[in-house]
Order: sequence, then C-alpha cells, then structure tokens
Amino acid sequence: MRAILIGGAWPYANGSLHLGHIAALLPGDVIARYHRAVGDEVYYVSGSDCHGTPVAIRAAQEKKSPQEISDRYHDEFVRCFEKLHFSYDVYTKTSAKEHKDFVCEFHRTLYKSEYVYEKRAPQAYCKSCNTSLADRFVTGACPSCKKPARGDQCDYCGNILEPEALIEPTCAVCKSPVIFLEATHLYIALSRLQKELEELLRTHQNWRRNAVAFTNRYLQEGLKDRALTRDLDWGIEVPKEGFGNKKIYIWAENVLGYLSASKTAIERKGQGENEFRRLWGPKAKHYYVHGKDNIPFHTIILPALLLANKQGWHLPDEIISSEYLTLEGRKISTSQNYAVWVKDLIDRYDADSIRYYLLANGPEKKDADFTWHEYVNSHNGELLGAYGNFVNRTLAFIARYNENIIPEGLIDFEIESRLDQLFNETGKRIETGNLKEAINGIFDFIRFANRYFDARQPWVTRTANKEDCHDTLYNCVQIIANLAVLLYPFLPASSEKVCSWLRLEAVWKKQYVNAGVLLPQTEILFERIDKRSVAKEQDYCSL
Repeated sequence: MRAILIGGAWPYANGSLHLGHIAALLPGDVIARYHRAVGDEVYYVSGSDCHGTPVAIRAAQEKKSPQEISDRYHDEFVRCFEKLHFSYDVYTKTSAKEHKDFVCEFHRTLYKSEYVYEKRAPQAYCKSCNTSLADRFVTGACPSCKKPARGDQCDYCGNILEPEALIEPTCAVCKSPVIFLEATHLYIALSRLQKELEELLRTHQNWRRNAVAFTNRYLQEGLKDRALTRDLDWGIEVPKEGFGNKKIYIWAENVLGYLSASKTAIERKGQGENEFRRLWGPKAKHYYVHGKDNIPFHTIILPALLLANKQGWHLPDEIISSEYLTLEGRKISTSQNYAVWVKDLIDRYDADSIRYYLLANGPEKKDADFTWHEYVNSHNGELLGAYGNFVNRTLAFIARYNENIIPEGLIDFEIESRLDQLFNETGKRIETGNLKEAINGIFDFIRFANRYFDARQPWVTRTANKEDCHDTLYNCVQIIANLAVLLYPFLPASSEKVCSWLRLEAVWKKQYVNAGVLLPQTEILFERIDKRSVAKEQDYCSL
C-alpha cells in the first residue's frame, strides 16, 4: 500500500471562487479518488489561505476583521467543494490552530539553519490603505521592458523583480503611490539552495511543460533570497525573540499547509507520528495541483523551505499545473465581476456535468475558453446523449422486456479485451496527470458501446432471437458496470448511483454483474439542459 499525498492549492479567502479555480483544482480530486480505488493510503488535503494583505485589505474595505472575512469565505469554499463532490480528507484554513502551531514549530527549526539570516531592507507601505504590501500588491512599470508589472514579476518579459525596482510603484488596491520603509527581517537564502533546486528540476522532467519552463526560467535568472517575515497585523506570529511585532510572510507559511493538514488528516484517522513520517518519507508519492500562476511556490518555494528545514522532508513528485481558463473569449476578471461564480453555478447545474466539462475541455495543458454554448452542447451531446443515453436505453429495455432481471449471456471477447486495455490505460493516464486523455478515452469506449447496441438491434432480436437479445443486454450491463468504476474518479455522483443499482464496489478492477440479479427502480442519470439557458447565462456574465 503506497502512501499518497495530494495537495490542492489553497485559495485566498478574500473573495468567491470562480470557474477557473475549480478547473485548476479538480484534477486533485480525480487523482485522490483513483488512488483510493486502487487501494493506496491517500491523504488529500487543502484549505483556505486566510492571512496576508489581500484578506486584510478586504476586511478594511468592509469594516470587518480579517478573521470575519476569511471565515466567511472559508465557509463558502467548503460548501462549494462539497457540492462539487471534492473528497478532501482535510480541508482546513491557515488561521486554524493546528496549522499555526505546526508552522511556528517548523520555523523555529528553520531559523537554526545556515540558510536563514537577518537583513535590513525596504518594504512597500501604502499610507492610504495604512498597511504594508505584499510584493504582488505593488504595481508599476518593469525597469527592463517598461511594460506594466507587479512587484514580484513582469509577465511580459518574465523578469523576476523586487517592488522597489519598479518605475512609479503604486498600490494595486487604491492606486496611490507607495513608499518604502527600512526594516529588519529574516531572509531565506534561496541563492544557496540553487544547486539542490536545479537537481530537483533535472530529475523531474515529468512535470507539466509549463512547470518545467517556469522553474527553469527562475533558476536561469539566478535565485534571489527572500524575506520570511513582514510588518503586518494579520498573520502568524514570528517565533523568534525580537520579532514580536512582525508576522511570517504569507508565502513562507501557506505552502506548509500541506504538512500541517496532512498531519491533521493522519491524526483524524487515528494514526501517529510514524505514519506522518512515512507520508513525508522517501517511499511516498506527492502530487501538487494548482494553476500555473502558483508554479514557483510549489517548485521553488516549498522545496526550498523543506530543504532548509533539514528534516529529510519528501520533495514534490508530480506537479499538476493547469493553464488559464478564459470566459467567452475574455480573461476572467474578479475586479470587474466578469466570472462564473461557483457559489451560483452549483445551485443551477449538476455537479458531474460541471466536472465533466472542465475535465474533458479544461485548461490541462493549454489555455481553454469556457463558453455557455459549448458547455450545454457538451452536456447534452456527450454526458447525456452518449453516456446517460447508453445507461438508460439498456436498463430501461431490461425493465420493460425482462422484468428488471439481468438476463443470461456470455461476455463478448472484444468487449472484455477493450475493458482490460481501458483499465490499464486510464490508470496510467491518471497517475501521470493526463486526465483529459483519460476521460476522453473512456468516452471513446462509450461511443463504441452505443455502436454495439445499435448494431445488435435488441429491439429486433427480442422477438426474432431471444438468446441473442439477452446476450446483447448482458454485455451492455457489463459495460455499464465497468464504466461506473472507470468514471467514478471523474463523475462520482452518477457513478455511485450506478454502482448502487448494480451492487458494485468502488474498487479499481474489472467487475461483472451476475445474471439473475433483480435491478431496483432506476432513473435517468442526467437531465437535458434547455439551450435557451445559454443566452441567459451570457447575459448574467455581462452584468
């Protein structure tokens, strides 16, 4: 039994989730469900990122405390993930005591290493917002290409920046000019970990192409040391004497949530320190699932913290980093309220329908555009028209003409061979993060199944050759059974229905339903979406 960690990126608890967030995070749930079905010991964890400038600014705008704001969005996130059937073992928050306690202990050990030192340096401060600013909340012109840039990076030329290097730096929130105040902070010497991180990249060319390219660019530029602490009011206290008025910089504590949350998950399962060390030991396998804007935090920052802590922590294995999702040909913009908000979407559409579209058509390895027209066509044509229709036409036929009893039959050699191949290929594709290829491969088989049903014509053989009709229906039931197992990681709600009807286990293996089994009352898996909803949804996005 393998120990598997799947870490989903921690969304900022300063605003609602949009469809792009779900597109980036959904692969983690598929991978977790698959590994559980295989029989591995899985710890699938994530949480809400509650600290830092974004939450503090939203709190000031609404005249509430950062705790109130982050708790509100955390509760909203929990509901969204539950409605979409994310199967987290632990979904927590960085403001939780368990996380803060773990981070403080980790940092105490970290500060004893040769990779941490004190340094006086400028820190961006906005007088208007009355707060210190994280680097990404300082905007201006890039000193190299002169185009708009954030204080941490220029997206145009790829230059890694410090906020004080920007031309005419301003606050990203209120657009006021920022000032820079000298302060003493703790720094981590990323520059001294360059060789170890280069070796990590060299031995992990299996990472997504964007992860390899982004990480290589950072390394080629030469890693710069980064501050571990900031002068902030909202965050985790720095566990070092003389730094009582400072907080741990958000990037140096949120990625440690994978450790703190997995420790919590292990404790909830009644296991102890030995299991925690096994999960973070050399024989475990770790997946990190996020959007491409989070790549450096998982391929540079997290490994650097783990290495500098010098406790032999397991480094990342698989980086499942999605590209961007656009909406109706335009960039999603939370500031302009141009987005599909998940809290609204989950009340209007079936969870498996949303999951199917994003997995089959999402931004897995290149940018993808979500359009309502394509979503409705995908649901009606593929999910309902191909898969749902095959299940319904088979089981309804058995209910009407065979008293809901699975007929006798012999498994077709071609079907059995295709299923063997499909289980093998789909498993490999999921384990390597090729989820689009995996689900599209399953739907290729569904199209074959519909052709098989049509070619065998059970509506004709029902009276002309009853044995042949029964053989056809028996084979179709076996196809449905194994589709439910294969699709369970992708479409858990509909798969659970089919598994309950056919008395199947959620185990990753080929399964058969015995002849003579009495089917319960079944129902259609998916409702048709009215095409008139396209115009309504497009209008809603434009509000």
